[in-house]
Amino acid sequence: MERRELELHYQPKVDLRTGRTSGTEALVRWRHPRKGLLPPAQFIPLAEEIGVIAPLGVWVLREACRQSKAWQDEGLPPLRVAVNISASQLRQNLLDDVVAALKDSRLEPKWLELEITESVVMQNASESIGMLERLSRMGIHLSIDDFGTGYSSLSYLKRFPLSTLKIDGSFIQDISRNPQDAAIVQAIVALAHSLRLMVVAEGVENEAQLDCVRSLGSDEYQGFLHSEPLPAFEFGRFLKAGLGLPLLGSLAAPAA
Repeated sequence: MERRELELHYQPKVDLRTGRTSGTEALVRWRHPRKGLLPPAQFIPLAEEIGVIAPLGVWVLREACRQSKAWQDEGLPPLRVAVNISASQLRQNLLDDVVAALKDSRLEPKWLELEITESVVMQNASESIGMLERLSRMGIHLSIDDFGTGYSSLSYLKRFPLSTLKIDGSFIQDISRNPQDAAIVQAIVALAHSLRLMVVAEGVENEAQLDCVRSLGSDEYQGFLHSEPLPAFEFGRFLKAGLGLPLLGSLAAPAA
C-alpha cells in the first residue's frame, strides 16, 4: 500500500434476462515489482496473518467507490459496485469507513454493494445484525458470498437484511455433468427467490454452465465466459463498447 502497488480489477455481473452488464465486483491485485501481477489468493492470507487486512479493505472500499463515481461522471450508466468485506472490517469501524468512502467519492449508497461470506457473518452474528441493518437502511445492498460453502445456517437469511445470494463457483464447475450440483443450485435458487433475494451464479466459464444456471432460474451470473476481471481503464472501455460508445477517454484508476 505504501509503495502504491495495489490496484483494483473489475469483473462484470450479467443480467440473465437481458444479457447486459448489471454490476461489477471490485477485486484487488498486487502489481509486484519482481513477480508481476499477483492474485489475492497469494497475498490476502498473509495480510490477514500480519494484521493489515482491515486497512487494505478500507483502501479497496474507497477506491471502488471513487472509480464507480468516476465512471458515472464520465457519462456511463450507473452500475452497482460490489466490495468484499473481511471479518476484521466487520468487527471494527465498517459503518464509519463506508460513510467516509461514500462521502469522499460522492457516490450514492444505492450504487454500493457489500459482499460478506457466510463464515464471516456467522462469526459475529449477534454483533453483525445491527451493523448490517444500519447499512441496509442507508440504501446499501448486502450480499452473502460463496453461499453453500460456509456455515450454511439458514437462520440468518431471515434475520439479516440481505439483497443477494452468490452461489459459489464450486457448485457451478460441474453443473452440466453432475445432477447433484444442479439439484443444489436449483434448491438455493428456490430458497432465495422465496425470500425475495436475487441469485448470482459465480464462476461461469462455458456455455453449458450458462445454459444450466439460466434454466435453473439464476438472476445474474459472473465468470470468465463473459469477461475476466479487468483493470479500471479496460473495464471502462468494455462498458463503452457494450453501449456502442467511442472508446477514447475512459478513466483509469490511479495507482494506489
